[in-house]
Amino acid sequence: MNNPSPLDFVRDNTTLATPPLLPEIQLHLATEVTPLWEATEETLAEKNLPPPYWAFAWPGGQAVARLMLDRPDLVAGKSVLDFAAGTGVVAIAAMMAGALRVQACDIDRFSLAAIALNAQANGVEVKAVSVDLVGRALPGVDVVLAGDVCYERPMAERVTAWLRTVAATGTLVLLGDPGRAYVPTHGLEKVATYTVPTSLELEDRTTRETTIWRLLAE
Repeated sequence: MNNPSPLDFVRDNTTLATPPLLPEIQLHLATEVTPLWEATEETLAEKNLPPPYWAFAWPGGQAVARLMLDRPDLVAGKSVLDFAAGTGVVAIAAMMAGALRVQACDIDRFSLAAIALNAQANGVEVKAVSVDLVGRALPGVDVVLAGDVCYERPMAERVTAWLRTVAATGTLVLLGDPGRAYVPTHGLEKVATYTVPTSLELEDRTTRETTIWRLLAE
């Protein structure tokens, strides 16, 4: 029996639902972590895969998306990159806020399928891109949005160092951080804070105080 396509897999293993902080947006989300994780490993015939980040509305992404809807002036008429996009919720919110164009970047092919389905569900056009952009210049991008990328030290250090070089070119770089251990301790400017309801399956508490930081060039 052939494995399902990523689009079919996302459809079959998620439910269209509304994230707690974003009543304006619907996403294909998983209701439980473990069954989806096991289904992903079985489909790819691999073990010890990373969690299916694309199937959950993480607090960092929800907060950045909420900011886009609350402060459309940040992205209206601009070219936007949603980095490590997961569900694509940040990209969707940016388009709803009036962005000129939005790219949603993620290296997980299931994420790309989820982004396509979620964009369609919300009636917006988002370009999903599967490429590791870290270390590359981003010509033509006015705003970079990243929700929750500082949960592991190697990734956090690599990504924030790169994003500082992007910020140095004049691009607005915003990070959504729900109190992760490896968020930078300097070169940040607070933009907004939201209390995001969370699931105890994903987090160690029922809410996360999530700050959106502007990352400054060093």
